[in-house]
Amino acid sequence: MKRIIKKVAVVGSGIMGSGIACHFANIGVEVLLLDIVPRELNDKEKASGLTLEDKVVRNRLVNGSLTAALKSKPSPIYHQKFANRITTGNLEDDIAKVADVDWIIEVVVERLDIKKMVFENLEKHRTPGTLITSNTSGIPIHFMNEGRSEDFQKHFCGTHFFNPARYLKLFEIIPGPNTSSEVLSFLNGYGEQFLGKTSVVAKDTPAFIGNRIGIFSIMSLFHMVKDMGLTIEEVDKLTGPVIGRPKSATFRTVDVVGLDTLVHVANGIADNCSDDERLELFKLPGFIDSMVENKWLGSKTKQGFYKKNVGADGKKEILSLDLDTLEYRGKKRASFPTLEMTKTIDKVVDRFKVLVSGKDKAGEFYRKNLSALFAYVSNRIPEITDDLYKIDDAMKAGFGWEHGPFQIWDAVGVEKGIKMMQAEGYEPAAWVKDMIASGSTSFYTVKNGATYFYDIPKKEQVKIPGQDAFIILDNIRKSSEVFKNSGVVVEDLGDGILNVEFQSKMNTIGGDVLAGLNKAIDIAEKDFQGLVVGNQAANFSVGANIGMIFMMAVEQEYDELNMAIKYFQDSMMRMRYSAIPTIAAPHGMALGGGCELSMHADKVVAAAETYIGLVEFGVGVIPGGGGSKEMALRASDTFKKDDVELNVLQEHFLTIGMAKVSTSAYEAYDTNILQKGKDIVVVNKDRQIATAKAHAKLMAEQGYTQPVRRKDIKVLGKQALGMFLVGTDSMEASKYISEHDQKIANKLGYVMAGGDLSEPTLVTEQYLLDLEREAFLSLCTERKTLERIEHMLKKGKPLRN
Repeated sequence: MKRIIKKVAVVGSGIMGSGIACHFANIGVEVLLLDIVPRELNDKEKASGLTLEDKVVRNRLVNGSLTAALKSKPSPIYHQKFANRITTGNLEDDIAKVADVDWIIEVVVERLDIKKMVFENLEKHRTPGTLITSNTSGIPIHFMNEGRSEDFQKHFCGTHFFNPARYLKLFEIIPGPNTSSEVLSFLNGYGEQFLGKTSVVAKDTPAFIGNRIGIFSIMSLFHMVKDMGLTIEEVDKLTGPVIGRPKSATFRTVDVVGLDTLVHVANGIADNCSDDERLELFKLPGFIDSMVENKWLGSKTKQGFYKKNVGADGKKEILSLDLDTLEYRGKKRASFPTLEMTKTIDKVVDRFKVLVSGKDKAGEFYRKNLSALFAYVSNRIPEITDDLYKIDDAMKAGFGWEHGPFQIWDAVGVEKGIKMMQAEGYEPAAWVKDMIASGSTSFYTVKNGATYFYDIPKKEQVKIPGQDAFIILDNIRKSSEVFKNSGVVVEDLGDGILNVEFQSKMNTIGGDVLAGLNKAIDIAEKDFQGLVVGNQAANFSVGANIGMIFMMAVEQEYDELNMAIKYFQDSMMRMRYSAIPTIAAPHGMALGGGCELSMHADKVVAAAETYIGLVEFGVGVIPGGGGSKEMALRASDTFKKDDVELNVLQEHFLTIGMAKVSTSAYEAYDTNILQKGKDIVVVNKDRQIATAKAHAKLMAEQGYTQPVRRKDIKVLGKQALGMFLVGTDSMEASKYISEHDQKIANKLGYVMAGGDLSEPTLVTEQYLLDLEREAFLSLCTERKTLERIEHMLKKGKPLRN
């Protein structure tokens, strides 16, 4: 049966329900969001003379919840206009409308009695064959569908989104006893392809996969922190980015999620998993009980493990909770020799061998922590899943771990991990020793660009299903390498398409990256059909290496700096005017030079979570790699008639002058950094490289012709320049900008106006590039600019330009 999801109903408009509704709206689905009718008027409604029968009152809860969600940061929606895809209503007046939807998602309070009442009501109006799922975080699915019809049970299961629904990728699918295989297969595929999720089919066990392992990991730390005499700062230092976890690490994450939420799930596991060998760990330590009693639940109560304090002098300070005294104190710096040893190891996965070998308290922590984790996950198979890779997928997608437990175990070494566990008093599950005895020495292997996992019943390595839609660069890098230097790796993606993958720190763009990019174009023009510029790091590129620019400027090596900037510009023009199609695949941060590169590709295939913009004003310069020129060009292409040309140019000027960065790829269409009708957005980042390759191949097959260089760019000259100068004078006089900011803005205005030409004129791209480069170089001689750059470098901020 072919299913098409055109419309969904989300029942329950709390934080989770509104978030799910927004994410379906993100992908273009029409949403009906329902909640209960208020039982009494609030003061505002009484003052307005409203009654309980007025629609504005009856829909107050659902409308209030959705409005609050749309105002929250980070936003649950890719673009505010997408909220028009959501219609609100209530469970009395609008319940019959669920007959017209393709999927009903229940997201009400986590109480079985209430859920069963909701399902009974929904079944009266639901059309047979309609999908119906519950976004429960732990209530057994088989309890929820008791008493429901055969058709209901066949089309019912759990679909557990993680909060926030837009950002966390885990989508757990939990079948009930009678859920059809067709429904499970559909949801698995839909979650991955349309919702952009990592779909994981879990067994109907308490907390399913993600929360069962995630809460164990946190509760294990709660007990360990007191036993080892660690501070919360030390634990967050040890469990953050150094091991590929979010910056919020452990205790900050709990503050954000809410201690009450964690306690609820932990209690659910403790009450329902009597056979769990580590059951004692899910019982709350004393300091957690005290925090809950004091209502120190985290961000929602303004204090948890951390507390923001404003001193008498007005200065803000983050205080930390002392777990022994339960009093707040100033933050303590956390430092460990073992962590210092990993600073030169760029790849997180390569750090684990060093970390578990540490001779200090950090090394002891990692040995204890990872030993407990390895033992626990091995013993959860086959209880929560039959396949080990699903545990890793769940932890990466639901908790933001860069590597799952079995991947970390592989990094340490399976046999070494067992010895480490035994030294800490743990034993792995019997199947792990059987695996080693069968000749498999790792949980994962890579063959022919695909990842295989150890299948426990088959006792052999089996290909992980669903990989055909993905290109995993880690898997093909060695076998498909065509060229490599210190800045890039060029890989053959197959079908005549190459990929340029940046390898510099934070993917900054320097001479080696540009040399690799030009080499890749040379190779592609000679022997291939197209080129993708993409990677699968945390960010596409934070921009050009301003440290290099700073050194040249300080040493007054202006000829060298001029050549470096011209090389950047020429490389961008090479992207645009090559003989083969070029596709940029930005994701995460694509700032400054990363944005400029994307703007010069034939097509952009952007991940939905792309934060892209020209941010050079922040370091005291204008975009110098073609960005200023490009915004003038795009403004020219947008001119409709004379009376709006200045307005259009001003909008493009402000995009640079205000250093606007989109909060999603869809927002980048508003600033014309992404172009409608040319550039596209993909929701699932895992599909991005494969999608970019497909577009490069299609463009080549359709008969790609090298573009003719532009010489028809309309610039407005003195007319526009006068507008810019008057505007910046006014802003400086009103103290909205500094004198130096005014100087930067005037330089940008000069470039985008095309100089002080006496009348509107058609010019070439090179004409604008020369103006851009001259302005950029002149700003590099400014003392204020050098001070800004030096300040950024000293603070260790990302080198973005």
